[in-house]
Amino acid sequence: MPQHLAPAPVIAFEEEFVTGLTQIFEEMIVFNKLLGLKVTSVKPSLVCARIEMRPELVGHYGYNRLHGGVISAGLDNMGALAVMAAIGARHMNEAPALRLNRFSKLGTIDLRIDYLRPGIGEYFELRAEVMRLGSRVASTRMEFLGADGTLLSTGSGAYIVS
Repeated sequence: MPQHLAPAPVIAFEEEFVTGLTQIFEEMIVFNKLLGLKVTSVKPSLVCARIEMRPELVGHYGYNRLHGGVISAGLDNMGALAVMAAIGARHMNEAPALRLNRFSKLGTIDLRIDYLRPGIGEYFELRAEVMRLGSRVASTRMEFLGADGTLLSTGSGAYIVS
């Protein structure tokens, strides 16, 4: 096989990095704790999380529908988590603890959310991936799904990384 067609090497994160990143995301970013965002998977190319429906998250009392702000904030935070994972993958030559300190300047520049269907269900799955990681800006794509896998909302974001 020609070298230019060779598959990219598969990167697997160390348990220490995944545990540290999960702790930052779920515990140290207190708003994520308020939302109930729980990381379910961290890979260099895709991050996943889950939100359980709770009465505090209802946006429409008549339909028990999830508040649009929860969807927007959840997708924004998932975009940031995807960027954190991509930065971690870019610097695999560093110790996990050192890579976990690279996120201090991370912030949202731009966010777009498309609400496709109402957020009704007992829990929701969120996914995000980085489309491009530059030296200063990262672009992401996110999805918000119902418990049955139905796509409820999509998002795209731009994040400052340095």
